[in-house]
Amino acid sequence: MGCCGSTERTKREWRPLEDRSCTDLPWFLLFVLFCVGMGGICGFTVVTGGAARLVLGYDSYGNTCGQRNEQLQGVRLSGLDHTDRRFVFFLDPCNIDIVQRKIKSMALCVTECPGEELHTYGDLKRFAMINGSELCSYELAGHKYPGHPDRFTKCPKLPVPQSKPLPVFNRCTPIDISCYAKFAEAVVTFVSDDSLLHRLIASIAASKEIIIGLCVLALVLSMILLVIIRYISAVLVWILTGLVVLGSLGGTSILWWLYIDHRLSVKDPEAEEVEQEQEEEEAKDKTHALMIYAIAATIFTVILLLLMLFMRKRVALTIALFRVAGKVFVHLPLLVLQPFLTFIVLLLFWTYWLLVLLFLGTSGNPIQNEETGLTEFRLTGALQYLTWYHTFGLVWISEFILACQQMTIAGAVVTYYFTRDKGRLPITPILSSVLRLARYHLGTVAKGSFIITLVKIPRLVLMYVHNQLKGKENAFARCMLKACICCLWCLEKCLNYLNQNAYAATAINSTSFCVSARDAFVILVENAIRVAAINTIGDFVLFLGKVLIVTCTAFAGVLALNYQRDYSEWVLPLLLVGLFAFLVAHCFLSVFEAVVDVLFLCFAIDTKYNDGTPGREFYMDKALMEFVENSRKSAAAVERGRGRAREEAELTAMAPGPSSA
Repeated sequence: MGCCGSTERTKREWRPLEDRSCTDLPWFLLFVLFCVGMGGICGFTVVTGGAARLVLGYDSYGNTCGQRNEQLQGVRLSGLDHTDRRFVFFLDPCNIDIVQRKIKSMALCVTECPGEELHTYGDLKRFAMINGSELCSYELAGHKYPGHPDRFTKCPKLPVPQSKPLPVFNRCTPIDISCYAKFAEAVVTFVSDDSLLHRLIASIAASKEIIIGLCVLALVLSMILLVIIRYISAVLVWILTGLVVLGSLGGTSILWWLYIDHRLSVKDPEAEEVEQEQEEEEAKDKTHALMIYAIAATIFTVILLLLMLFMRKRVALTIALFRVAGKVFVHLPLLVLQPFLTFIVLLLFWTYWLLVLLFLGTSGNPIQNEETGLTEFRLTGALQYLTWYHTFGLVWISEFILACQQMTIAGAVVTYYFTRDKGRLPITPILSSVLRLARYHLGTVAKGSFIITLVKIPRLVLMYVHNQLKGKENAFARCMLKACICCLWCLEKCLNYLNQNAYAATAINSTSFCVSARDAFVILVENAIRVAAINTIGDFVLFLGKVLIVTCTAFAGVLALNYQRDYSEWVLPLLLVGLFAFLVAHCFLSVFEAVVDVLFLCFAIDTKYNDGTPGREFYMDKALMEFVENSRKSAAAVERGRGRAREEAELTAMAPGPSSA
């Protein structure tokens, strides 16, 4: 059986960029319907008032502030006209439930937030009389505040702090945030006193120019590294490979030396007379552990040396691909902007998703909280599944956006590779790739991202269960959970790699996702050793490049912060700069890695179906052509050596033996 229900596997005839047709159209329609459902959830929150309750705010009786409300069945003091009461006022704004992440205080709709601190109930009465804003529960008249028997439970906690409304959400927020100190301590658990937090904040404020300069430096270093990798890729790869081998040999030798040294010290008779039995046992355990470490390091070193021995010829292919990838960035410089554009799109989607999630939190049916007696809105019955649908959409659409970036990069690189005359490339190959994706291959991207989502969702659920049961489950359950999470993580990484190559195959031949994945898998299996060499050596080089950028940026940060001695806290600024440097380096080098992977697939297809003869000319770049020619010369030399060996063996067999007496 073929892929996706095809009954026959036909021989693939690769025709790069010749024919175009829509691929996986049913999956595109399914994805559109799913996005319509996501939009329907947003519409549901708007129609049912959840969006209005979040933006305008609502009181503890289910009334939305700033508008006329309808009576809610079974909820007293609901259905009030709050047209003139636009602000939400909390009777005890500092009463925060850190676990549930909500304010437990009663909320009221008021005309105006208290602009000054109110110390007595007389002040509350005067504020109500002057401003017409009653800060106690609706059933209490403003002039009765000082002597009313319910003033202690239905009026705000004294003193009432000075507050101002938030710009958009119309919540009265205390200007003095000291009442939120407990919340801050819960969030920033490493802070033992306020002085450290103040110093950290002051360090960021005082070093903002340095932080911005270091972030720009990380950006420049990432661009420079791409240029360096292109021009000195051969030296860089061989130096790093040699360092890895020498480091492995040195580490193994040190472990064996430590093992021998500990063993001799344990067998020393004088030491045995002085040491106690417990110390002898500890020394033997340490010696045994060192032996295990040394044996493991030896096995690792032997495997590494064997891999280097078998893959030494494939290292040249990695170097050639790095050089060609550098040329791709010269012809397609806008590839560098792909991660930033993708991040902006993801950020916009995540903002929308978070807003709709907050809307859902204020949608549903009014329910009275038994603990606080306040009215809350919750989704009940079948409406509870809207949150799960919305959560699934977060993963699928995020993966879809990332897959669109992969398909865009693959389409641009494929266009570059299979255009023989690089001077006749499209004016904007990346824009052409985007248009080709939008016109033909959105269904393929939707299907590939859906498969990743099916693996990622169970892993995230298991991680959530593991965190919830931390300290409660037995050792076997903990081990099984971690094993399942690890297996799903590995499966997700393998599928991501296969998907990326499937997108490249779709960009080349305009085939559906399953057919492209099958063809790409066949090509990768046929070149398994080359794939291993590129992924191990290439990924290691790029990882060291990320480390180099982060360390250089951090070192420059230390020098800059040391020069400016206005403050002594360097930790937080350096952490922020280091995190930004790593993200920038990861974005740049991840695109470089994707370009290398697509180039390799194109190269493997090119060498499989073309041989350089008239009518079957290669598409590859000069650097890859040199690699092919060197490989052919090496193969021819090996074949000549084997031919001479066979001739010598035949002559030896034909030579007459010594005559018998």
